[in-house]
Formats: sequence, structure tokens, C-alpha cells
Amino acid sequence: MARLGKIDSELLQSGISTIAGVDEAGRGPCAGPLVIAAVILRDINDPSLTEIRDSKMLSELKREELFTKISESALALSIVEISPEEIDSLGLHKCNLEGMRRAIAALSVAPDYILTDGYAIAGLATPSLAVWKGDQVSMSIGAASIIAKVHRDRIMRDLDLQYPEYGFAAHKGYITAKHTKALELCGVSPVHRKSFANVRALLA
Repeated sequence: MARLGKIDSELLQSGISTIAGVDEAGRGPCAGPLVIAAVILRDINDPSLTEIRDSKMLSELKREELFTKISESALALSIVEISPEEIDSLGLHKCNLEGMRRAIAALSVAPDYILTDGYAIAGLATPSLAVWKGDQVSMSIGAASIIAKVHRDRIMRDLDLQYPEYGFAAHKGYITAKHTKALELCGVSPVHRKSFANVRALLA
């Protein structure tokens, strides 16, 4: 694996001053929103941010700690939520790209360069690069992955209070055996993605 932050450092050394990292959380689950975050770090060498990693490689407690540190130290940060209804209407991939565009547009500081995790965004006026496994090699994308993941997990814990029968707090909407059983017993909730095959099959 490439050294975390190498891409960011090379861009900064080339004279680019503000880099936006963009990543999402919630593509795989069949319930809850898709969340996209865009982050411009003020200083990728900030000692308080050395533990930034791909959010999936961190414990929940560590993600929460880093969420606070990133939020406090970021030059700019934005979070976009895409509802299950919009996902069902437009499709997951289109919503992912549109969410990235919205998150970039919502930044209070215009970036000089944009790094996205895996998916290229066509039509951006700002130079950009889609980075394979970007949350593992870019500090900016890694920060965005943590912000998106923590924000979405908080939403799913809130949804668990509204729909306790599905166990959203535990599985966050992913298609686990317990979630599948709950769907079969309780039916489809308003926060499920009806375009997903396993949910659609229960509506047939």
C-alpha cells in the first residue's frame, strides 16, 4: 500500500494549496441514506490527524475521536445526505456522483484540486483525480471517509430508535442475516431502499 498522504503531499509540493478529499458511506446497505463528505484539511501534517485511515480500518470509538479532530481542524467540510427515495428514483451510482458534486459545491472554501475515492466525477471545473482505494492512500480522502461513516452511523442509530425491530444500530442497514430475518418478519420500512433486490423481492 502506498504511504498515506503521499498523493496529498505531492500535490501540495507542486503549488496546489487546497485539496478536497471526497468519499461516501452507505453504498452497500439496503436501508438508510447514502452519505457523502468533502473535506479540505488545513494541514495534512497536523499531529492530531496522524491516525487518519480508511474508516473501515478503525474502531467506532477511534472514528468518533477523529471525527471531532477533523471537524475542528478542517479548513472546510461538508456533508450531503441522499435519501432512500432519491436512490430509488435515480439509481445508486448516479446518486453517488451527484452527492459528490453537491458536497464539493457546499464547501465554504473552493478547492484547487479534488481527490475522490474510486469514482471520477465528469464535468467538474476544478481539476480532479479518482484514486483507487483512495481512503487508504490519501489523507484528505481518508478524512472524508471518517466524516461520512460517523455521520451515517449516527443517523442509523437514530433510525434504530424509530424502527427498533430492524436492529439498525447494530448492522447500520447492511444485509446481515438478522436484518434479512427482520425484513421477512416485519416487512419493508419507509427507510428501506425499495430498488434493492432483496427489498424489492418482498414487495412483489
